[in-house]
Amino acid sequence: MVREGFEAALVVAIVFAYLRRLGRLDLSRAVWGGVAAAVATSVAVGVVVRATIGELEGTGRLHAFAAISALAAVVLTWMIFWMRRQSRLVKGDLEHRVDTALRAENIGFALAGVALVAVLREGIEAALFLLAAGTGESGGAVLVGAVIGLALASALAYAVYRGGRAIPLRAFFKVTGLVLIVFAAGLVARTVMFLQVTGDIGSFSLNGVYDLTSYRVLTQQTEVGKFLAAMVGWDPRPSVEQVVAWLAFVIPVTILFLRPTPAPRPVVAPTP
Repeated sequence: MVREGFEAALVVAIVFAYLRRLGRLDLSRAVWGGVAAAVATSVAVGVVVRATIGELEGTGRLHAFAAISALAAVVLTWMIFWMRRQSRLVKGDLEHRVDTALRAENIGFALAGVALVAVLREGIEAALFLLAAGTGESGGAVLVGAVIGLALASALAYAVYRGGRAIPLRAFFKVTGLVLIVFAAGLVARTVMFLQVTGDIGSFSLNGVYDLTSYRVLTQQTEVGKFLAAMVGWDPRPSVEQVVAWLAFVIPVTILFLRPTPAPRPVVAPTP
């Protein structure tokens, strides 16, 4: 939630910084209206999906968990690489959209739409990731973690808004990107686990790769075990397929993520 919340808050901070530079902070209410609508929509999506899963039982519930984990892993991976490619262009794109909104007939509505679209993507992604990470957990525990993460994200974004260079953004996105790759690998491994429990996927070994269930602190009966399971897909007794899936995801994706990004091509003015 720190990473997702920071991306959403950073978008809002960029919009406000641009409006401040233009001397149009009188339009702040419209921006906050768009942000509120995006947050409300994201929360509604999360509540509906969680309530739907809550009504399922047995194999259907496990299939739903597997589907959410797989979808979250796909979306998360796409988001990591999208931000890696587009991080340099986000500011310019947002400022262009704000300029377009300021030329619209209904400026307030158009500006609210800019904030809504920009924040909604992050909000729905965050809701999806919380559902994937918190399968089987109480809603209260997930909510507390989400609120703490959003508070930290808002503080970071405010520092960017006030200082501009107070936070090394490139390093922040690189470090959190690596963390999210491990998180996504855990989701892939958990997807395999859910499908093995339902019998959709078999296993070459019934004994698992290793068995650390005798160490209670590493099982999901403790908060440490739950944290490791949510963050890295930890299983004290993983199957061969879970380990293979985790490694098959994390190794190539990490290599691709750490590849140097090509420098943007300079814009050449047309010859008159």
